[in-house]
Amino acid sequence: MELQFAVTTSNDSTVDLYNFACVFWSYSKKDWSTEGCEKTESFSGHVQCSCKSNRHENRLNFAILMTYNTNYQYSEALHWISTTGCSLSLVGLAVTVVYQIGTRKSRGCSPTLLSVNICLSMTVFYLLFMFGINNPVKHVKEAISLAENEVPESDHKKYSDEGPCTIFTALIHYFLLATFTWNFLYGIHVFLLFKATISGPPPWFLKVSVAFGWGFPAIIVGISLGSTYRMDEPLGYRQEEFCWLASSNQKQQFDMRKPMFWAFLLPLVIMLISNTAILLHFSHNISKTNPALRSRKTPLRKKLLNSFSLAVMLGLTWVIGYILLITHDKTLNLILSIVFCVCNTTQGIQIFVLFTLRSILKSNPALLNAVNALDIGLHRRNFFLWKVKLPESKETYTPTNPDPVRPPHVIKESSRSLDVETADHISIREQCNE
Repeated sequence: MELQFAVTTSNDSTVDLYNFACVFWSYSKKDWSTEGCEKTESFSGHVQCSCKSNRHENRLNFAILMTYNTNYQYSEALHWISTTGCSLSLVGLAVTVVYQIGTRKSRGCSPTLLSVNICLSMTVFYLLFMFGINNPVKHVKEAISLAENEVPESDHKKYSDEGPCTIFTALIHYFLLATFTWNFLYGIHVFLLFKATISGPPPWFLKVSVAFGWGFPAIIVGISLGSTYRMDEPLGYRQEEFCWLASSNQKQQFDMRKPMFWAFLLPLVIMLISNTAILLHFSHNISKTNPALRSRKTPLRKKLLNSFSLAVMLGLTWVIGYILLITHDKTLNLILSIVFCVCNTTQGIQIFVLFTLRSILKSNPALLNAVNALDIGLHRRNFFLWKVKLPESKETYTPTNPDPVRPPHVIKESSRSLDVETADHISIREQCNE
């Protein structure tokens, strides 16, 4: 007796049929067996199974064992917005590092070390993101082999690790986590400055920052690699579509057991919450005014700019990424995706403008004064704006019992101390030279 049955495909669009086997249940082996069964092709082009009976063994249970291959949607090349933003950020970060090192004496060692390490880790991350985020090895769909009829090892096709994608994933994971770790340390440094305005951070803070800033990300990456990565199954650690941490199961559903959650999102959200609290503390302190002080109040625009500068250095724009995870509206998701992409690819430019360009313009006002005065026209009259130097005023005093030998003293208005010999009475009068 010969039995034939056709192979049906799955209705799931996320998977494709990779291979199958025509088998029957062997009671003697207590397992599936392919003896007497073969894969054939019908006249219509569909694959089917053909099994022959054996008088020495009772063959009643026939089956088709299938292996499915995930239909991966490989990421395309980076959009021009991402490429342009990352390229400009690389230039801005490089200039910022040179400026921070060149002017380190005017700020001290602590803020320079923190700022330079933030820029260095972010620079390496941008380079890895631009050249290593796309998977260079793509698995294409292959034709089903009719020659081999072997029992498959699993329901899903597993590929061994090929290419440099796992290495890029680990490096991107490390330097991105290092960037946020240094952002966190920068926030701790700002908090300690508010707590100890005069003495500053403790002397051990720099050594602990270097060890924690580069050591903590290495520990997280090492644990995630050691517990999830296998050479014959690399998708436990990374994704196939692009070189980043695995986040979904075989049904393409977010899985909290994957390293994307506990090796990146969880430590990142802790640092972002801490940085947000530090930013609120910073904004609250600079907005307060002391009524006992008669000094000029800081403009609101400058306070907002200082708070925004700290938010950029603390990397708080990544909060938008967490909002994307819980957003289900397609329109809002698209808008937030664009904002997230623009804000984070241009973070290096923001740091350059807020921490380097502002400092250069502030320390060199001649750059702004080099711009010609504005020519403002009002009807038929022209007005020119320029700096006016006021005449220098002088003060003289004449003692009531003048000494004919000693001439009168002349003192500039800017002087705050008078070097005068003892006299009975002194009368002071001001003379302003026009």
